[in-house]
This record gives sequence, C-alpha cells and structure tokens, in this order.
Amino acid sequence: MKTRLLLVLVFMASFAINSSAQNNEKKFGFELSSGASFATRELAGADLKTGFGFEGIFHYQFMPHLGAYAGWGWNRNSAKESFAGSKTDFEETGYVFGLQFKQPIGNTPVSWYARVAGLYNHIEIENNAGDIIFDTKHGFGWQLAGGLDVNLGRNWSLTPGVKFNALNRDSEFEGVSREMNLNYLSVRVGILKKF
Repeated sequence: MKTRLLLVLVFMASFAINSSAQNNEKKFGFELSSGASFATRELAGADLKTGFGFEGIFHYQFMPHLGAYAGWGWNRNSAKESFAGSKTDFEETGYVFGLQFKQPIGNTPVSWYARVAGLYNHIEIENNAGDIIFDTKHGFGWQLAGGLDVNLGRNWSLTPGVKFNALNRDSEFEGVSREMNLNYLSVRVGILKKF
C-alpha cells in the first residue's frame, strides 16, 4: 500500500514540475481533419470502394512531448454489392481517445507526431435510398496514426498525416451472423488551433 502511495506522489510531483515548466506554451487544442480512406480488406465479403471521413479532437499537452486527445469521427465507404444488397454505404461513427507523442524536427517550425488510441465506434449500413437498415451497436477498436505538425504561427498548425483504424463487430443481419472487420487506412489533412 505504501509503495502505491509513493508512486502516486512521485507521479503527481513530476506532473506538477512539468506543468510549471510549460507555462508559456499552450496546453489545449482543437483539431479538425478530413480525407480519403482506403479499406485494407473486405468487410463481410463486401469489396469497399475508396471512402471519405472526418474527425474532430481535443488535445491536452500534459508533458513537453506527450499529450492526450479525445474526440469524435465519421467515415463512409460504399460497396456496389454486399450481404445487405446493392449500392450500400458502410458508415463508421464514434469516439476516439488516446495518447500523442510529438517531437520537433531540429529548429524548424515542423514537428512529427505518433498517436495510439482506442475507439468506441459502431457501423451503420445504409441502403441506396439513404435509410439505415442495420446498426452493429458500439464496441471497442483501435487506431494508430502519425504525421507532421507544421506551425503556421498565432497558435495555428497544419497537421497532414495517415491513420489506421480497426473495428471488429459481430452482427446478425436478417438472421445470419457475420463478423464485420472494418480496417482502413486514411490520408488526412487537418488544422489545429492551440489555446
């Protein structure tokens, strides 16, 4: 018990020291990103076409190179033919929460970043009329991302990068059980405002 208390106190002290050393830097930020997504495998037998998505996330930089982030995202891929019929859309929506490591590149206004996150998302299937015909309900997945943070001045940054999402949901559609593994790579461009 004493060891745990000691570890908590050491962690809190290091957090306080790091926080006071960063007083002149902005700790919070909001980022909007968007771009194309490319499925890396079939989804329950459906060959997904190139899709599109966006994400909005809040950042909190709690150490010089390490921060946390959380937000919401949406991504859509279409299929000409699938188990749900022809011309269907598969939309993934939900929440992302993770950690980011960011490192400046020399004395330039550019930094590189790497992110690892958990997802709490679901997949909705829409028919060609735009009606939702199935929902997998929310479940956990994961995300890996990396890219650049290009400082534009006045606390604005451009954030081009790539990310990989993986979400596996078991579903029962019209009495048939299916494993729906949605895996895709996204090429994104974002804008970040620090405050």
